[in-house]
Amino acid sequence: MPRGNSFTGLRLSPRAAILGALFGTCTAAAVFTANYANATSYLSDDPKACVNCHIMNDQFNSWSSSSHHARATCNDCHVPHDSIVSKYLVKAEHGYRHSKGFTLQDFHEPIQITPSSRAVVIDNCVRCHQELTHQIRLAAPGNAPEAKGISGGVDCIHCHASVAHGPTR
Repeated sequence: MPRGNSFTGLRLSPRAAILGALFGTCTAAAVFTANYANATSYLSDDPKACVNCHIMNDQFNSWSSSSHHARATCNDCHVPHDSIVSKYLVKAEHGYRHSKGFTLQDFHEPIQITPSSRAVVIDNCVRCHQELTHQIRLAAPGNAPEAKGISGGVDCIHCHASVAHGPTR
């Protein structure tokens, strides 16, 4: 008798059958999870993708009533715009960190921005408001935009924290 299992004439060793079953199970779990989480929506620029998880409702609601609602989406502020590669790398990092935090319930309440994400937001403030911020960035003590990146070391969020995500009434 031939060695291994037979499935429609295909002969598999027990090891190959176990590895195949394991691979199939992991693939099915990944596809189910991606579908359940509506993962492809995160590839878009639609702000509604950010509220796939209820924890972001307050941020979405405050943005919806903010001055930026008519001009800027979540991605306009929260991902880099220097290249498509850096944009999707940051989106992937956000997706991983958010899904891990929400799944394991180990995120900070209230949700907080990370230092690297904060730097991206500040760079985007300056990118959109470059003309308005030019003199401020040049006048900041010891700051030279060339030496300290696009923001020149100025922290827009320090004074304007409630602009996009302020309290809702």
